[in-house]
Amino acid sequence: MKARPRLELTLTTLDKGIERLCVFLLAILFVQTVFVYLKLPQTIPTHFNALGQPDAHGNKISLFILLLIATVVFIGLTTLNKYPHVLNYLTDITQENAAEQYGFATRMLRLVKLAVLLIFNALISYTYLISAGHIS
Repeated sequence: MKARPRLELTLTTLDKGIERLCVFLLAILFVQTVFVYLKLPQTIPTHFNALGQPDAHGNKISLFILLLIATVVFIGLTTLNKYPHVLNYLTDITQENAAEQYGFATRMLRLVKLAVLLIFNALISYTYLISAGHIS
């Protein structure tokens, strides 16, 4: 495989906004997890079926596993975004198209990171609402 160009990408306003939103959502996830941990009983739902009904229960300390996974994914995707030349592309990367292709790839990773954080925030919220009896 040919060596790909290594470029220093400048973030667009949209990219900066997505990154800020991701950091904000990770901070919210930390606060939300601690809040939920302090409010819930010792046994909580740990798994939900396709209909959204709890089908497994466990210790509330398992909330921190979700937080750990989300943090690892956040750090991993943030780190990977710094090295767009190592990603797989459908086209050959040349000096002429590298900036555009790297820009698309890094934005996609940012959006994946955003989606993951939204999902984990929703999981913690949903677990709290079900365990506290606010929804069934």
